[in-house]
Amino acid sequence: MPTENFSSRFQDLDAWPSLDILTAFFEGQLSAVAAVRSALPSIAAAAEEAAGRLRNGGRLVYVGAGTSGRIGVQDGTELPPTFNWPDDKLVYLIAGGEGALLKAVEDAEDSVEQGIAGIRASAVGPNDVVIGVAASGRTPFTIAALEEAKARGAQTIGISNNAGAPILDVCSHPIMADTGEEVIAGSTRMKAGTAQKVILNLLSSLVMIRLGRVYRGLMVHMRATNAKLRRRSEIMVSQITGCDDAKAVEALRQANGDMKLASLIALGVSPSDAEEALARSDGNLREALAHFSHIAT
Repeated sequence: MPTENFSSRFQDLDAWPSLDILTAFFEGQLSAVAAVRSALPSIAAAAEEAAGRLRNGGRLVYVGAGTSGRIGVQDGTELPPTFNWPDDKLVYLIAGGEGALLKAVEDAEDSVEQGIAGIRASAVGPNDVVIGVAASGRTPFTIAALEEAKARGAQTIGISNNAGAPILDVCSHPIMADTGEEVIAGSTRMKAGTAQKVILNLLSSLVMIRLGRVYRGLMVHMRATNAKLRRRSEIMVSQITGCDDAKAVEALRQANGDMKLASLIALGVSPSDAEEALARSDGNLREALAHFSHIAT
């Protein structure tokens, strides 16, 4: 496996000057990001299908062990505050359980039984989107979970850093970023981990856009849970509608902080008509605005 290979180029790494070591690390990070480019079509296809399943009530299920599992959790936990994705629509299946997020659990990633049990206990079904992440692409826990999820009709996405890895064969949407050998041999929290983070960022963000949670590059579905974010909400409503601050504040008050609803209200739509238009448009503000051509921005 390339991600586990030793590179003779770095055999004296620990004797190098600090700046040279950092330069090698930095170049590795750049190459990791570049490795994702060839996977963009696969990411796009996975996101399009995922949006359809999630629109029907499905959940995002992140599966992984060690570094890969933690990166998956990091991606998922950012979705509720950024896009107001429901907490009950997120599932995390980590080898070794939640405790493994903070401390390594020996042999947990080798448990096929636990991978299967996690999918069954979570009652994964056809509307769910299961994302398995494994740098090696050979983690038994993750592969078993994906196989069980696929058998239950779920969409399965496998992310790996090694071509020809088993995880890419057991899922419906394989995504591979060939990051090659690490500067520190086998330390996949480095190049491989960076590529995984980029892939998950791209995948989940595109899914949220397809679900209508972004309008004109703005986070119109975010949770405004503090003063900074409430002010950001006011600014976004003003940007979308061209109204002044006072009108944006009042519209948000009437909309209970819902930026999409507030934007329609600020444009002169009654709250009831605005709610109806958003409901007909499945929450997509661009589509809702099309119902009011006389005020379209």
